[in-house]
Amino acid sequence: MDAVRVALLREVLAGTEWLGATRRFAGSLRGSVVSHGGGLLLVGTPDYEPWHLAAHLVDEAAWSGTPELAPTLVRHDARPSDPAHLAVGLGRLEAARRGETLLVVSPGEPGAALLERVSDARRAGAVLLSLGPADGELPALAHETLPVPEGSELDLDTVQHLVSAAAGENAVPRRGRRTLRDRLSHLADLLTAPPPPRW
Repeated sequence: MDAVRVALLREVLAGTEWLGATRRFAGSLRGSVVSHGGGLLLVGTPDYEPWHLAAHLVDEAAWSGTPELAPTLVRHDARPSDPAHLAVGLGRLEAARRGETLLVVSPGEPGAALLERVSDARRAGAVLLSLGPADGELPALAHETLPVPEGSELDLDTVQHLVSAAAGENAVPRRGRRTLRDRLSHLADLLTAPPPPRW
């Protein structure tokens, strides 16, 4: 069954650059957090918080034995009463420094306030990665960008699944760790599963 799901996903991606592009981007992500040894900060926009990417990166960090991949989700409307993993606000970006990696996920050009904070984090030495818009200030600021233009074969949510699967990929598979084939099989499950029933 796994081979069927992987084949289906590969068919969807056949003739596109997505697998190669997401693997390169994920390699940059993995390389920046491992080589710098700092934290991974993940932030979206006020209207688009990358919850699923955060959860999948936590899983991939555990499965790949790369704890540095587990991100800190930085939220626009975090409150002190939120659970600890959801209570990190934008002030965390102001504290970003050399050795840390900031991954910004946005379906379009972020607002000026976020761009200013991101720019300040980069000036302070943080590695800046961008997943989303192909043009604008954010990709111009980023050290590495994976553009997901409107109308492309895959949407931003699906590309995040590919990035998280590729980020956990190890050059030398170890016993008990999932291979990229396993990760693609899981992604195919997510993409082909029927929608949950609505009550």
